[in-house]
Amino acid sequence: MAEWDASLDHIIPSSVLPPFWAKFLVGFASLVCFARSYDGDFVFDDSEAIVNNKDLRAETPLGDLWHHDFWGSRLSSNTSHKSYRPLTVLTFRMNYYLSGGFHPASFHVVNIALHGGVCVLLVDVFSVLFGGLQYTSKGRRLHLAPRSSLLAALLFAVHPVHTECVAGVVGRADLLGALFFLLSFLGYCKAFRETNREKTHSTFWVLLSILLGAVAMLCKEQGITVLGLNAVFDVLVIGKLNVLEIVQKFLRKDRSLESPGVLRTGGLLFRMALLAFGGAGVLYVRWKIMGTGPPAFTEVDNPASFADSMLVRAINYNYYYSLNAWLLLCPWWLCFDWSMGCIPLIKSVGDCRVIALAALWVCLIGLVRQALCSADSYKRRILTLGLGFLIIPFLPASNLFFRVGFVVAERVLYLPSAGYCMLLTFGLAVLSKHTKKKKLIAALILGTLFLNTLRCVVRSGEWRSEDQLFRSALSVCPLNAKVHYNVGKNLADKGNQTAAIRYYRQAVRLNPKYVHAMNNLGNILKERNELQEAEELLSLAVQIQPDFAAAWMNLGIVQNSLKRFQAAEQSYRTAIKHRRKYPDCYYNLGRLYADLNRHVDALNAWRNATVLKPEHSLAWNNMIILLDNTGNLAQAEAVGREALELIPNDHSLMFSLANVLGKSQKYKESEALFLRAIKAHPNTASYHGNLAVLYHRWGHLDLAKKHYEISLRLDPTASGTKENYGLLRRKLEQMQKKNV
Repeated sequence: MAEWDASLDHIIPSSVLPPFWAKFLVGFASLVCFARSYDGDFVFDDSEAIVNNKDLRAETPLGDLWHHDFWGSRLSSNTSHKSYRPLTVLTFRMNYYLSGGFHPASFHVVNIALHGGVCVLLVDVFSVLFGGLQYTSKGRRLHLAPRSSLLAALLFAVHPVHTECVAGVVGRADLLGALFFLLSFLGYCKAFRETNREKTHSTFWVLLSILLGAVAMLCKEQGITVLGLNAVFDVLVIGKLNVLEIVQKFLRKDRSLESPGVLRTGGLLFRMALLAFGGAGVLYVRWKIMGTGPPAFTEVDNPASFADSMLVRAINYNYYYSLNAWLLLCPWWLCFDWSMGCIPLIKSVGDCRVIALAALWVCLIGLVRQALCSADSYKRRILTLGLGFLIIPFLPASNLFFRVGFVVAERVLYLPSAGYCMLLTFGLAVLSKHTKKKKLIAALILGTLFLNTLRCVVRSGEWRSEDQLFRSALSVCPLNAKVHYNVGKNLADKGNQTAAIRYYRQAVRLNPKYVHAMNNLGNILKERNELQEAEELLSLAVQIQPDFAAAWMNLGIVQNSLKRFQAAEQSYRTAIKHRRKYPDCYYNLGRLYADLNRHVDALNAWRNATVLKPEHSLAWNNMIILLDNTGNLAQAEAVGREALELIPNDHSLMFSLANVLGKSQKYKESEALFLRAIKAHPNTASYHGNLAVLYHRWGHLDLAKKHYEISLRLDPTASGTKENYGLLRRKLEQMQKKNV
């Protein structure tokens, strides 16, 4: 082992090998790579998992976190993603509480610090993986492999594929899962102390390792795979099993296999039983909490898993593995989302992309052969552990055991990349040992570290805002409908509807069943009064997805604008059928009833909206105005006061209630509300105009004149204000003549 590590001495100077300086260097490198993302916004999935997640707010009981998924939905719900990560959500909640709200910087800083912590821990993990667990009689571990462990940790710290986990706040699930994964592994290593005479283990540390594995799983599902890695490590490093030798003996029917031998040395079978029962118990509890039903994914999420042919599924799954391998080898083309046509299906073995998966398996088989058949025991162990660290954490994302909701996801490579860095480091050590051009190898390694660091810095900048993130994906995945959809949505949010329409149309062209793109495009066309096309798009969306409540509601709005009231009412009712708690739909239904002069039905619909969403200002306002217009001033006043108690700083409610109070001759109270509304929005012409009317009625003519003039200055076209101002001026002129 020492000679392999020493072969890197021309690359790693002795001055950085002491543990403190090695860990400091790795931590500093990780900070340099991702520090640029510290002041980024909440982007992409951050909105749903954090900003819109009620589990982060103080009013949600802490106990609810244990019954909700990562996105805040109940696990028992049919629409739940079944991502059970309560400890990650708990850290988001702590972030929210300590920073006093949704301040992205505090969330990003924690992510950057977690990545640094994982990188520092990996120095110790790689030291164990490369050096083994051999101890002196005084309890000191031998063969620390300082150069190999430092280089592998540096390669991990600066790998660009980690950007999604570090710069995207929701990536904290992977960071926390990796942190406790590594702690579990190191805890398992602590269970062993080897002397010259015997091998022993501490059951306490084995059990603690299982507990830390369960904690890792509660941060991210793949955390539980650490128990599999612990088992492989125990068998190969502690038990020193030679798999090839055992297979050969088995084929020769060698009786030596029947003896207790190495399988019972050091309680190996006992530890394997603890890991197996512990893992099974943790998975059973999670299964019971999650519910028996798997998450419901659609074909656009993972098209290969919906293919009818098993051969097509197998070919595409293996092609996805080759793409993941390529992202580890050459992390230059990175994308926040690889679904929706980004990777077209391979439908026959004649597709040239089959070469990629063939190349992957040639490499894997070659590595496995070396791991099993090499005469060098150290080489066998390193290759087996490296492959184990690469493959075992990736298994939950492999589609082998259950369908996953993505095609390729950079975040799931966070842990497996540690195995890749280990294999790469060993390969570089072998290359360095067998070549005389050591300076060339050193330049290659330093160049790789520099280029990866540069790529991390650039990619971190792209994750700082949704606009940069989405646009960066256009060149990587131009066939991805979701990329075009997100660019369009971002443009629409900024008010650039013309450009948004172009991207939405492209998204629908790439995926003719993309109902969300149809819905958003229909909304924009509705606002631009292109009602016929809007109706066609929204009708198609609800045909494709009949339970799409938002599209039904928007279709109702378009039909209402087209004066097709009966169809609009039916669309609203269908939306509410599919989403019973839908305050915006009740609000729009109320507007329809108001247009039809069905005042009682309108009031009931708006009341339902405010029950479901007490802060629904528009519904409250419409109730007040309708009651005011129909002469029910007392009821209008009661509703207005109720609304202001719930939303005390809403200036529009102040204005509406002030109008009601003025008509009821409660001038002083009405004046106070008008002034509060004007203070909140001083440049709203109608506020000044209606306050002037109040003063006019009240007899405060000079104040009335003042606010009429302010109102007309803000809006010179207001005919009602002009007329009232004219009446006031004539009255003032008459009074002046009388005084003369």
